[in-house]
Amino acid sequence: MSKKKRNRRSATVSVLFIVVVALIWIAGYYQPRPQRASDKTETSVPVSGEVAKQTVLPGGERYALAQVTNGQREQLIEHVGYTVSYNPQWRIPNWVAYMLTADEVRGSEERSNHFRPDPMVQGDPVVTKDYSNSGYDRGHMAPAADMKWSEQAMRESFYMTNICPQHHSNNAGDWKDLEELVRDLAMQYDSIYVVCGPLVDDPSRTIGSERKIVVPGAFYKALLRRTSHGWTSIAFRMPNAPGNRPLMTYMLPVDSIEQEAGIDLFCALPDSVADLIESDYSIADWTVR
Repeated sequence: MSKKKRNRRSATVSVLFIVVVALIWIAGYYQPRPQRASDKTETSVPVSGEVAKQTVLPGGERYALAQVTNGQREQLIEHVGYTVSYNPQWRIPNWVAYMLTADEVRGSEERSNHFRPDPMVQGDPVVTKDYSNSGYDRGHMAPAADMKWSEQAMRESFYMTNICPQHHSNNAGDWKDLEELVRDLAMQYDSIYVVCGPLVDDPSRTIGSERKIVVPGAFYKALLRRTSHGWTSIAFRMPNAPGNRPLMTYMLPVDSIEQEAGIDLFCALPDSVADLIESDYSIADWTVR
């Protein structure tokens, strides 16, 4: 065999060897990693991308979501701990949705307390100084205490898309009591679906000099869970004002909130199920024992 042919054959063997090694490496590198119950997605993605685990059941159903039905403007943003329909005109959320489990309530992540603009907002985002000297708290919709299961979930709960101007007496009083009730219910029933947000009665009532942020007249929180006989739901409507009342006085059917807010709550439920469970509620289904 001539030297030229030997060199050509040697070069061909070398190329084939490199290709085989590369294929073996790629196959090993991209081998799927087994899923564990403790796995948490640590990436913020838009709602059209990867699905955050809070909104998904094992079968893939997304029950902890809602849909604006009154034409209000929105940007759908999906973070690791919650999904938000952000209203860029009012600069507050239309709704915030997530699933809360008993394991997540037992989380140990420390509270962040670092309010910051949401990097996924299109346009001019709200910043924490917009609330300065306003007389209102920066009130969480998805509570920080519900996000103790992940450092990223905790950090993202302080994004300003999850915040509304809230009267301090309400934020530190009855609303806080309702948040604690939701965690107790998640502990008792293992998991519940939550959709919450503001109710705006006067869009001209605002705070902020540079960015006008609408002050809600009230807030709502709607809950959904599976039972042995199917589904059950309940909602709470709470004025954004001073006052202290038993939580049961704020209870009402989910469809009452839907009519006032112009939002289809738990929109992935079949109509036949939603019509049945959202027109009424049973306190017995939501009693903390």
